[in-house]
Amino acid sequence: MDHMDHTAHQAGASGAREQEHGAHDHAHHDHAGRASWGTAAKATAHCLTGCAIGEILGMVIGTALVWSNVPTMVLAIALAFLFGYSFTLYAVRRAGLSLKAAIRVALAADTVSIAIMELVDNLIIALTPGALDAHLSDGLFWSALLGGFAVAFLITTPVNKWMIGRGKGHAVAHAYH
Repeated sequence: MDHMDHTAHQAGASGAREQEHGAHDHAHHDHAGRASWGTAAKATAHCLTGCAIGEILGMVIGTALVWSNVPTMVLAIALAFLFGYSFTLYAVRRAGLSLKAAIRVALAADTVSIAIMELVDNLIIALTPGALDAHLSDGLFWSALLGGFAVAFLITTPVNKWMIGRGKGHAVAHAYH
């Protein structure tokens, strides 16, 4: 079973949760401030899935519209945040949270994770020779993009582990699963 500390939840998020659902049973969680690598990897993969969908969609749209690199990357990053937040919003709304409370949870859960992933992934794409000029049909485009996602996952997972162990980041959303 995954272990994480929920004692340090933000007052707004945990208060909204308790108001809407009553007290949450935390008996299955370890309150010693630790998070497992498995929990961190799952949280990172969840976040990365939304980011990847948004980023790939942004790249496809920008390429199809024959946009230059900067507007294409801006769209891809914006859609990465949108899809990343949407995955969490969907999950916590299903748990019964109001839209306002769900937005607060998604922002608290995903902002740092998405920001790190987008920074790392886009830096790798930008620094890979020829990747920005590659077309969707080029292997270089996909290898730089997928390689960027892999490196972003490896860098973001320890950050998520550290944050979850302190009741922050994805720990905020975990309370609603």
